[in-house]
Amino acid sequence: MAITKIEERIPARMTREVYERIVEAAGTVGSTLNQFIVQSALEKADNIIERERTIRLTAKDAKIIFELIENPPKLSRL
Repeated sequence: MAITKIEERIPARMTREVYERIVEAAGTVGSTLNQFIVQSALEKADNIIERERTIRLTAKDAKIIFELIENPPKLSRL
């Protein structure tokens, strides 16, 4: 069974100053410009996805939720 590798391209337009700064940063960490941009974008994407999937509760709210899980209310039949 052959494995197909699919690659997509993302064009990006930027000012010369932004480009030079990104190139400098990439060189500083020893990666190519492409590797740096992909890794940086992936890290940002992971952070955003994690933030949106995480429910944050106060200690009081968490206590209420755990109490409801441990002692669910009785449902009445209509």
